[in-house]
Amino acid sequence: MKITARRDEEPALNLTPMIDVVFQLLIFFMVATTFLDPEREIGIELPEAASGTIAETETDEIIINVHEDGRVILSGTEVADTDLLATLKSAAQRDPETPVTIRGDRLTNHEHVVRVMDACGRAGLFNLAVGTIEGI
Repeated sequence: MKITARRDEEPALNLTPMIDVVFQLLIFFMVATTFLDPEREIGIELPEAASGTIAETETDEIIINVHEDGRVILSGTEVADTDLLATLKSAAQRDPETPVTIRGDRLTNHEHVVRVMDACGRAGLFNLAVGTIEGI
């Protein structure tokens, strides 16, 4: 930065280059940030678990979110039980080993999660996992 001063003025810093750099960084982070993660669902509070493992390989995983009120969200859209079963059956026909992660809200009734697990079993998908957050 160049400090300019006249004899009758106070010395001043030219902040224009620094502001340009800040705006360039802002644009970089906006472009580099992922705004939509298929596993995330707004409004789901997962329960904590002290044990468990993180999947090592990425496959065509099915992620099912169960909200507190029992709504089932698959791929970002709410689905009825019959539509869920049909979707799971088509996935089982492609690959019966397709992993399914059920992310039930920590305050939802257990019956809602069991209903989704039952639909997976009826469809022929048995590679199930329950989504949690890492606890103490």
